[in-house]
Amino acid sequence: MNMNALMQQAQRMQKDIEKKQKEINDSEYTGSSEFVEVVIYGNKKIKSVSIKNIEIKDQDDLEMLEDMIKIAVNNAISKVEADVESKMGAYGKQLGGLF
Repeated sequence: MNMNALMQQAQRMQKDIEKKQKEINDSEYTGSSEFVEVVIYGNKKIKSVSIKNIEIKDQDDLEMLEDMIKIAVNNAISKVEADVESKMGAYGKQLGGLF
């Protein structure tokens, strides 16, 4: 393979990576727990937090709500990471684990 063909292949791969990264960043991922739903973008910025049918009466309820939010956010981030691995993993293997 000559150097010119190798450069063209690298440019195509770079454009494909950029396209998939934009697709991931523009996607929304929803994580949820029993009382909380969190929606984040692929860049891991939170879009929204929804609290479902709960009244905060005391400190224990508040701590439980905080735990539920943490679970939901972590769930949504896990979905982003799984999507990134699914879409970009092939490039990481080709580039020695870059992604």
